[in-house]
Amino acid sequence: MTLLELMIACSILLVLATVALPLTRVTVIRQREQLLRYNLREMRDAIDRYRDAADKGMFQVQAGTENYPPDLDTLVNGVQLTGTQNVHMRFLRKKPVDPMTGNDDWGLRSVQDDPDSTSWGGQDVFDVYSKATGTALDGTKYSDW
Repeated sequence: MTLLELMIACSILLVLATVALPLTRVTVIRQREQLLRYNLREMRDAIDRYRDAADKGMFQVQAGTENYPPDLDTLVNGVQLTGTQNVHMRFLRKKPVDPMTGNDDWGLRSVQDDPDSTSWGGQDVFDVYSKATGTALDGTKYSDW
């Protein structure tokens, strides 16, 4: 009788483990997607704050950039404020890592590029997107976020 009970208990545990494994995978993917959305929102907010500060004339910008940053490193390194010495304004602490690709290489779009372009013109940074080629749990592509 004891051997039979042990076999039943082991089979129940095996069924529960089989059900729990796919749920764990979905949870991990969902957390990575949330981190991707957060990182994109953080960088887009930094781009907007840079543009607002440039519109107010707080620092010099290049002509033809529409007051957008030239690259993401400018948001991290900061810009020198007009009329001050050695005072920098930074917009990001560090360049976030794309959780889907595992590196900090983001797709960039400038104002002059098409809204759905995948090649960057190099003039300024108007928008960022993930270079991940996968599809999200909701059926959209990560690069469309």
